[in-house]
Amino acid sequence: MNIFPAIDLYGGKAVRLLKGDYSNMTVYSDDPPAKAEEFADAGAEYIHLVDLEGARDGSAVNFETAAAIIRESGLKAQIGGGIRSEDVIRRYLDAGAMRVILGTAALEDPDFLSRMLGRYGEHIAVGVDVRDGLVAVKGWLETSSTDCFDFIGTLSDMGVRTVICTDISKDGAMSGTNLPLYQSLSSRFGMDIVASGGVSTIDDVRALRDMELYGAILGRAIYTGGIDLKEAIEVAQ
Repeated sequence: MNIFPAIDLYGGKAVRLLKGDYSNMTVYSDDPPAKAEEFADAGAEYIHLVDLEGARDGSAVNFETAAAIIRESGLKAQIGGGIRSEDVIRRYLDAGAMRVILGTAALEDPDFLSRMLGRYGEHIAVGVDVRDGLVAVKGWLETSSTDCFDFIGTLSDMGVRTVICTDISKDGAMSGTNLPLYQSLSSRFGMDIVASGGVSTIDDVRALRDMELYGAILGRAIYTGGIDLKEAIEVAQ
């Protein structure tokens, strides 16, 4: 299993939200590229980037900061947040991103997703953010009526290879991750599933590894010391 340390970007800073609440934000670094280099020094190979302002507003607000992180850290980056046009996809891929993550656009415009899959293949991933079993969109500010398992099944049929699934109720809460959700996803779908939200202990990492997931995203826990990143990478492997 691969470990993806996360940097969420807001105003050019590395921050974390609690359960997706923009009014409950903690700033962890004024220098996100330097933070990414710390992750690389700890043995990380990958990084997960989210433009929180982009996710909310639908534009690549923090593009320059994200590009600097990719350029300076040398980490293999997946990035999401407000990516709703081919122009932004191309910009991120040209900046060196390994893959871009479509969220709102994937749910609301399946034709766009299909075209992007046809052009960029495995460089396109989909973020499925879950609130009470339903898919949330627009930076988690709205909840659709679409069941998350139905949606992931549709994505599988379309040829999506990588899905980043976040349980919003767990995100940033340091209360453990939703293991039953990821066990169900692992057993039902032959896709690369990345677990996100509430991964707060080494035991969480072990449990997700044992499910043979493709990856797990670590956020608040590595900023507060709840998980040692180097140890998590060793356990995951």
